[in-house]
Amino acid sequence: MQKTRNARKPRRQRDVLREVMLSAEQCETWLTLEELAKLTHYPPASISAQLRHLRKAEYGGFSVKKRCRRVGKPRAGESNGAVWEYQLKQPCRPMTVGGRVPRRGAPASARVVAA
Repeated sequence: MQKTRNARKPRRQRDVLREVMLSAEQCETWLTLEELAKLTHYPPASISAQLRHLRKAEYGGFSVKKRCRRVGKPRAGESNGAVWEYQLKQPCRPMTVGGRVPRRGAPASARVVAA
């Protein structure tokens, strides 16, 4: 059986999560692992691992922000553990001079990109 030219590769979990998180960031929305699990149909532990990967330079070098979500008083029988929510930010690209990233401590004039 030959593969057709129009056959699509299945999207990776990391790619799906990145798209969902960047879309949420445009709306200034923070999402918990449970909310991400409902949106993507992936388990929370796996989502947490993919968020760690997205911090790595080879997967985009994104900034993954984390904060504790404020929730009301826990009711009887409920867990009183913290609920963490996440937001993905586009990475800041270092300014380059002649295709190179200026070293730390370089003069300010070396950090400015020529127009």
